[in-house]
Amino acid sequence: MEIRRQPLQTEPQAFPPEQPGELRVRQLRARQLLRGEIEDSQLAEYVESRVGLTTLEKAQNWARANAPWPLTFGLACCAIEMISVVGAPRNDAARFGAEVFRASPRQADMIILSGRVAMKMAPVIRRIYDQMLEPKWVISMGACASSAGMFNNYALVQGADRFLPVDIYVPGCPPRPEALLHGINRLQEKIKGQPDLGWRERYRAQGTEEVWGRTGAEAPAGGAPR
Repeated sequence: MEIRRQPLQTEPQAFPPEQPGELRVRQLRARQLLRGEIEDSQLAEYVESRVGLTTLEKAQNWARANAPWPLTFGLACCAIEMISVVGAPRNDAARFGAEVFRASPRQADMIILSGRVAMKMAPVIRRIYDQMLEPKWVISMGACASSAGMFNNYALVQGADRFLPVDIYVPGCPPRPEALLHGINRLQEKIKGQPDLGWRERYRAQGTEEVWGRTGAEAPAGGAPR
């Protein structure tokens, strides 16, 4: 009596299998794969259906976009709307990986300006921003942070982009939590599209002290770099 081993001719099935016999077929196919009894063409098809190829840049970019760590920071009434996206039953930022609010700027890479910015608060925010990780991003939440809103006076900064590079603007007074989540999604798309484009390249700010100190270039004449 002659025994011949024939490879199983099966198509990839969904899991869990619809019929009890499909699981047994897949087990036998896995056994053939381990024993090396599968044809080369079938092995190539099996690998192509289960292995994804990408670049290191895209993988790093995907990880950054899906795990932004916001800073535990609030300014005014928009901060209440920002808080409601963390662990809330209706709006949960954990679905997008943005729920890990960090209390230290050394561990955060995203800051949400949630509220009006006073003149006395602007240098404090700038110092916090400089202590954050690179690359880092800024979301201007609400009309007050974006353009001072109804407060057109000397005490408030007329737009956060006067002292910070803002990546995403979320309109509203105050914006709903869904609007903030939409802004986070737009920021994630921006990170995926331009992973290495930092704020200095975006705003052509190559004259800062950090850049001069790192590259070893000489500062322009007339004092500190602008």
